Amino acid sequence: MTAEAHGAVRPALAEHTVLKEVTDMLRAVLGEYGIDDAEITMDTLFHDDLQLESIDLVTLSAALGEHYGQSVNFAAFIADRGLEEIIALTVGDLVRHVVATLPAAAAAEAV
Repeated sequence: MTAEAHGAVRPALAEHTVLKEVTDMLRAVLGEYGIDDAEITMDTLFHDDLQLESIDLVTLSAALGEHYGQSVNFAAFIADRGLEEIIALTVGDLVRHVVATLPAAAAAEAV
């Protein structure tokens, strides 16, 4: 496998891992409503599919902070978005944000 091909595989693996971790966090939030068996994919919408309210997003934000540290700041992730953009957020949007943020945070810590 070439270095370029190897590099292309790593983000996909990271997305898969982060998706599982975020799904577990979402299931914990949804479990409070007894709907922790909802199918969650990269295309799942926080608002329309999971019916998450703002308080649920706060709970998710806290879980993300506990798991990944302050480098994954959910509040900053949605801060520059309008209401329509927030309503249209998918689990995949968050997963890609986490994947993009973690390598940058690890590089900053190494310096």
